[in-house]
Amino acid sequence: MNPEKVLEIFRKAGALLSGHFLLTSGLHSAQYLQCALVLQHPRYAALLGRDLARRMLELGRKPDVVVAPALGGILVAHEVARALRGPRALFAERQNGVLTLRRGFRIEPGETCFVVEDVVTTGGSTRETIEVARRAGGIVTAAGCLVNRSGGKADLEVPSTALAHLDIANYPPESCPLCRAGSPAVKPGSR
Repeated sequence: MNPEKVLEIFRKAGALLSGHFLLTSGLHSAQYLQCALVLQHPRYAALLGRDLARRMLELGRKPDVVVAPALGGILVAHEVARALRGPRALFAERQNGVLTLRRGFRIEPGETCFVVEDVVTTGGSTRETIEVARRAGGIVTAAGCLVNRSGGKADLEVPSTALAHLDIANYPPESCPLCRAGSPAVKPGSR
């Protein structure tokens, strides 16, 4: 699937939003990708998961575990693991402000891992999830996302891929032109 096809799926689902948004990273942006609007459709979730799995296999061998940060990456991990036919799909979530494995999820020492995410902006959540897997003894061989909106600037520390790349401007709150224009920022994400 080419990047334009991926973005067409986002457009059809009404998931490319315009306005003034406060991102999970703390940055502001005039555009937001609401992946939940895409992933609510099982056919889109399966299609995107299969393509991301295929691309990630080009970066590393089939993993034992696919792990993602909650909330946005949960369905991505599930669909990538399903497409790979064998790995477990886990998610890390915050407890006392720290991303961790909960709910009895475990990564055994030496297990290979793919880390996946819905959207990468700064790469912070993906890097945190990589660290969660490594602390548990996992070996992270690749990272992937549906859309990388960093313009290629996010360093994910491992070989990585995305189904589509966008270069969407992000602003620290103190230098946000949308704030200066008096537009209030809204927070559509999960944190």
